[in-house]
Amino acid sequence: MDTDATFMAQAIEVAGAARYRSSPNPWVGAVVVAEGRVVGAGATSPPGGAHAEVVALAEAGEQARGATLFTTLEPCCHEGRTGPCTTALVGAGISRVVVGVADPDPDVAGGGIAALSGAGVEVEVGVGAEAVGEQLRPYLHHRRTGLPYVVLKLAATLDGRIAATDGSSTWITGAEARQDVHRLRAQSDAVCVGAGTIRADNPRLTVRDWPGAEAAGARDPRRVVLGQIPEEARVSPARSHEGPLDGLLSGLGDDGVVQLLVEGGADVAGRFHRAGLVDRYVIYLAPAILGGDDSVPMMAGPGSSTMADAARGRFTSITPLGDDLRIDMVLDI
Repeated sequence: MDTDATFMAQAIEVAGAARYRSSPNPWVGAVVVAEGRVVGAGATSPPGGAHAEVVALAEAGEQARGATLFTTLEPCCHEGRTGPCTTALVGAGISRVVVGVADPDPDVAGGGIAALSGAGVEVEVGVGAEAVGEQLRPYLHHRRTGLPYVVLKLAATLDGRIAATDGSSTWITGAEARQDVHRLRAQSDAVCVGAGTIRADNPRLTVRDWPGAEAAGARDPRRVVLGQIPEEARVSPARSHEGPLDGLLSGLGDDGVVQLLVEGGADVAGRFHRAGLVDRYVIYLAPAILGGDDSVPMMAGPGSSTMADAARGRFTSITPLGDDLRIDMVLDI
């Protein structure tokens, strides 16, 4: 692996620390390298706090002068709750900046790169771009479209069933998979279910069962219920929504929801899927078989009439979790 790729990989690793605390800001990692070694590292602080580049510069101190900074995302160049990172980089005497991906946010959108270049800083863009793009996929989607990145989560048996004939679904998967669902909630700004799920299961939809939540600084997501929220529902406080799903997504995007986790049952899953609103499918598959056609399928409602119309994509990861599998899939674009 070449040197630039090695240091960018370290910046990507550092960025992981900010994944659960920085939204709606991007979870960015940065490292300062002087004479072939890392002298400063930083990740994005919670909203209102320092950006990754500034944290890394503070740790590097005077060693930043003449050094190279590796950052997963283009440094900001505008005044917000914090000052421009480009100004901090130039003031610290950084001579070279290596950027993973450009920032599509309208307040940046190449302006950070231009500001650095105009100040005489050497800038290289695209190192580790594929890995950074995957790590920042929800943020990049939100900034490009104004809409949340929608993750549809389902837990199913090997034959694709999410509940038995009597409606029971507790528990399809084991403890490890259920903990991972709570971690997935921690990565999301909001979680959406149908009112039927609230009536049947009365879930809290929190991150309480993920052991790493407190250490990561994770917060419970906002809760959205499609339909009327029953009194005394444990999901409260929650927002009720009735109407088109695209209107829901537009409002959530405007409100800073970068990632929306959809955890509803077969009806809600089918509605989001048929509307083409799902960006990532996360299926927890258990080594169990209900058999027959009278149990509940993953999605209710009409499906594709021919194989030619099937929604096709690619698996981005297949992860064992105890006896279960987590399968991540994105659709072809």
